[in-house]
Amino acid sequence: MQFGLYAPVPHVTVGSPQMARSIAGAAAPLPDGGVDPGFELARDVLTQADRSGFEIILFAERHLGADLEAWILAAAIAPLTQRIKAMVAVHPTLWHPELIAKMAATLDRIARGRMALNLVTGWNVEEHRMFGGDELEYNDDRYVRAEEFIDVVRGLWRETPFSYKGRFFPVDAAQLLLKPATLEPPDVFTASRSERGLEMVAKVGDWWFVDYDKRVANEDEYFEGVKRAIADMRARAGRHGRKVRFALNPFIAFGENDAAAMDEVKRLLSGPDDDQRKILSRIGPATLAGCIGRPEKIRARLRAFNELGVEFFLCKFVPDVEMVKRIGDEIIAPLHA
Repeated sequence: MQFGLYAPVPHVTVGSPQMARSIAGAAAPLPDGGVDPGFELARDVLTQADRSGFEIILFAERHLGADLEAWILAAAIAPLTQRIKAMVAVHPTLWHPELIAKMAATLDRIARGRMALNLVTGWNVEEHRMFGGDELEYNDDRYVRAEEFIDVVRGLWRETPFSYKGRFFPVDAAQLLLKPATLEPPDVFTASRSERGLEMVAKVGDWWFVDYDKRVANEDEYFEGVKRAIADMRARAGRHGRKVRFALNPFIAFGENDAAAMDEVKRLLSGPDDDQRKILSRIGPATLAGCIGRPEKIRARLRAFNELGVEFFLCKFVPDVEMVKRIGDEIIAPLHA
């Protein structure tokens, strides 16, 4: 059982005063000698996560916004940690696979073999057009492109020179003279829910962030949905002669009971003009994983998912050092024991 967290950046972080200051000042120069408050938050939270037993950091990619760039942030954090792995998001629309193969190998060597890729196939139309991509909206070609992208990256890690007859990424005798740090190449994590997207996961993914029916109304329905989704993906991957491992991203919050924990979450995430629907939208369906309440309840829930086959939990929570410590002490340490 492995545990991870999101690197604090604006589009995945709520309830943090430091992140609010980073966003407010992002378009202005920093004071002399100053460091972006968002970087300070990421440094403090992620180095504590390294000490508290978390295994993976997801550095999410967002170009249109006040987010620090994911690859640069990952490279800045990696030397400050000892054991935690950097999983960096990449979208095949916005990057070329030869370049990512080199960047990933570089980060893997800086991090002493602690690097992974998060393959992203969704889209933000405005962002993609502004930063040089095309979204292929409602077009299954984006999954074909993603498969080719991973084929090329893995091929360049494996051999040089490398050639590939791809529809989107033809490669002619490309040379990558810098390889990843270990013989076993970095893992590829991905998420998708469409029929063609699930086939992409089955063909090229090492890990799948399990998707489920968003119409579920309670924790039991959520659990059954995850169970069905895992069974389906195992069958899909088997048809391609592969195995895929499973990840989940539950929202975690502590309290004497479920209601008290949820009240604390709402307090942390609420602004002066927010109604309940807006507050809950910031948490999303991840609350239905049932990881809100007393620590022993959360541990039992995670054990149940683990028995289904979920090996990695990417935890969502309001990021601060004390919450990281508490998850380490009350969730990770007992489950690792």
